Amino acid sequence: MSCKSTRRDFLTGRILSNATGDESPPSRPSNVSEGSAEGQSIETYLMRVARQAMACEFEVVFNAGQYPDDAQAALEALDLVQSLEEQLSLFRPTSELSRINREAARQPVRVEPQLFELLELTFQISRETQGAYDITATPLWEVWGFSRRAGRVPSREELADARRNVGSDLVQLDPERKTVQFRRPGVRLSLGSIGKGYALDCCARRLAAAGIGDYLFHAGQSSVLACGSRVGVDGRPCHALGGWSVAIRDPLHQHRLLAEVWLRNRALGTSGTSFQYFRHKGRRYGHVIDPRTGWPAEGVLQATVLAPTAAQADALSTALFVMGPDAAEQYCRAHPEIGAILLCPAQSTTQVRLYAMGVGETELALR
Repeated sequence: MSCKSTRRDFLTGRILSNATGDESPPSRPSNVSEGSAEGQSIETYLMRVARQAMACEFEVVFNAGQYPDDAQAALEALDLVQSLEEQLSLFRPTSELSRINREAARQPVRVEPQLFELLELTFQISRETQGAYDITATPLWEVWGFSRRAGRVPSREELADARRNVGSDLVQLDPERKTVQFRRPGVRLSLGSIGKGYALDCCARRLAAAGIGDYLFHAGQSSVLACGSRVGVDGRPCHALGGWSVAIRDPLHQHRLLAEVWLRNRALGTSGTSFQYFRHKGRRYGHVIDPRTGWPAEGVLQATVLAPTAAQADALSTALFVMGPDAAEQYCRAHPEIGAILLCPAQSTTQVRLYAMGVGETELALR
């Protein structure tokens, strides 16, 4: 079983630690697996520290008792998440991103250096994926009704109007001055597809500065960053090669475990449409939009990406979801530091096909 800190725990500085084995509670359908290596039960003690931010739960998991100041380091890292949300949120009028969206069509807008680097990364990934990933796609997301959780098929005219304001070529970045400018009114940036991963990367630097080297940090279970190893009470890693276990679950049957990924000093991001979709005239439309066509991407149920950073993993999970298995395999061949696991519909409506690419045998175990 697991035990998390409450809001009162945070206010008083009290953190609970607990013993946990290979049990994964049915009430917590997490991608973060509590299973042990090769089905063996290994008694471990874990400490969890969690907080709500960016419309999800951020949780850091430590080997209990390994570091004397791990709880304080976790609290400071989670404080950082909240400040990043204030900077990156599309929905907060006072955020730096909102200021960019308001002013960049009129004049160049100076951007905080780390945020500028994040914007550069998003446009680099957009170029590498031939536009399958694009942070200017907000108008498409809105015209399909997903911003209001009320999906609808837009008219041809509505879709055409939205597409006119989408495209990385409509944004000019000046690396020397650290400014952003839009080439036309109506362009807007959204970092929802990369913000959680970026926050995890920033937190990782904070934990490293505090001397913390073994932990698993996730945001909403779909963005994961693992450092070092989970260890048993004997101090030895739970897995022969070290790392932390993350479950890959069937998007059609969340209780079904398809595979287990062992992460060590690596990040994982997952994109899927299991929870955000609508049906119209018998056709299913998911919330992941292909920026190149303006239509919801089809052919993939879930895409999981392994990458050196959580920001890369987040963005590329969206991109490879849009691209599909063939193009995803080509991308992974050209970028050997990237691995991907794509789950696609099978002939049977109750089954999925798993495509693994760029993932080593020691990293992935099929179940």
